[in-house]
Amino acid sequence: MKAVAYQQSLRIDQPEALLDVELEAPEPSDNDLLVKVSAVAVNPVDTKVRQRAAPEHGYKVLGWDAVGEVIDMGKNVTGFQPGDRVWYAGDVTRPGCNAQQHVVDYRIAAHAPTSLDDGQAAAMPLTSITAFELLFDRLQLDQHSNERTLLIIGAAGGVGSVMVQLAKQLTSARVIATASRPESKQWVTALGADLVIDHSAPLAAQLSEEDTVTDVALLTHSDQYFDDVIELIKPQGRIGIIDDPASPLDITRLKQKSLSLHWEFMFTRAMFETDDIKAQGRLLSQISALVDNGQLRSTLGKNMGELNAANLIRAHAEVESGKTIGKIALTVSQEPI
Repeated sequence: MKAVAYQQSLRIDQPEALLDVELEAPEPSDNDLLVKVSAVAVNPVDTKVRQRAAPEHGYKVLGWDAVGEVIDMGKNVTGFQPGDRVWYAGDVTRPGCNAQQHVVDYRIAAHAPTSLDDGQAAAMPLTSITAFELLFDRLQLDQHSNERTLLIIGAAGGVGSVMVQLAKQLTSARVIATASRPESKQWVTALGADLVIDHSAPLAAQLSEEDTVTDVALLTHSDQYFDDVIELIKPQGRIGIIDDPASPLDITRLKQKSLSLHWEFMFTRAMFETDDIKAQGRLLSQISALVDNGQLRSTLGKNMGELNAANLIRAHAEVESGKTIGKIALTVSQEPI
């Protein structure tokens, strides 16, 4: 099968940072779906793994967002049949989906929404899982959160774009989003944010006395904004982060306000095969229903064409720039394998 992979960790401006390769098609294990991939999306985790993890043997395939058709499955699989269209974010400890075929544990996959095309659907699984788990498992917002105000720092990115929508659709919290450019401010406003402020300027000065922040989703540059967040958040508030801080966070600063810090990593359930691993499949089924009901829109920002090394290099470069709005997707060729 055709795939895009890398042999060594290189800067993305190097021509061999990603390569077009031919690999053996995977075989599904007992809990796996074998999927003919139709489209994939690119996330920051792809670029981080490429930069930090040299392949131990041969090639390493990246990619943890996919939509495609089930063509085979293991003996333990239930709820799926060959021909089903599925979506998922996969498992970072297994080969990625930047290939014509891919295997994924059926417990972390779901039927894809029928109202989205392949690129629109591929843009959503990883960020939807991250946003959902951070909102509801970590920060514990719900429909009775009318006295809570959520600040989302970095709201125009992939996770933020889903989180704004989920918070407005499934909770009663007031949602304040940050964005720094006119186009990103317009994007998060259209997604439903109650207020948009500029994260390139001091945050607290842009909030009124009525904007008492009880919860913060710190989605980018957490070390840069950590002190500002501690200053503006209400006592006994909750802070959620998803990134890898460039410098250590001083958590002793949380003590006086009795603040809690929550780290969200959407691969945890798959990586450790937790007792509730099936929750991820159910979560994606709920997201699919919300999409088909018109309550959520795809966060696809750009489709960069067919999956090949040249286009994937361009996609990685854009993600590394930190200036993407929404998600980047690529389609996978359906020519015979």
